[in-house]
Amino acid sequence: MAAVAGQSVRSALVLFRLALYMGVGEFGAAFTKMPRVTMAEKKERPHKIIADNRKARFNYEIGEVVEAGIALTGTEVKSLRNGRAAIAESYADAKNGEIWLINANIPEYLQASRFNHAPKRPRKLLLHKRQIRKLAAAVEREGMTIVPLRLFFNERGRAKIDIALGRGKKLHDKRETEKKRSWDRERGRLMRVKG
Repeated sequence: MAAVAGQSVRSALVLFRLALYMGVGEFGAAFTKMPRVTMAEKKERPHKIIADNRKARFNYEIGEVVEAGIALTGTEVKSLRNGRAAIAESYADAKNGEIWLINANIPEYLQASRFNHAPKRPRKLLLHKRQIRKLAAAVEREGMTIVPLRLFFNERGRAKIDIALGRGKKLHDKRETEKKRSWDRERGRLMRVKG
């Protein structure tokens, strides 16, 4: 007898919840004006820039920019989440059909034990085969360099790096770039004063 009573209570509860959800009956009428939320709205996470190679745009003529993933260990990711990295003196190199990031400094994670990483170890960049072949061919044939531009976490929280094919600037090109930048700054100041 208790099992039958328990079933009827459960079925009454199911009918009550259904009435609330459908907005019928005396209980459901109060809830019809409430907005229904089916799924939680996801917040848009911006790119969190960890390291920026500002010298690269001054020292190289930047060509095509490619976003690549990086194969990292756990302590390297934790160190990056603390915002500690330097890619100013680093470059990428093609070896055995793979692209490697050389000389990028990710300092050791302080809370890690003896399983810490080497700060300047070569790190494999994750690219499609077609992209790897294109970058390697440009380096071999045209004498270009693969330059890292910025290291960041994307909206999914994955560590990524923007790399670009760059051709080294001559000294007179660097001077010309500097003149153009200083003129643009001066022109901006004059426009603000006058306008």
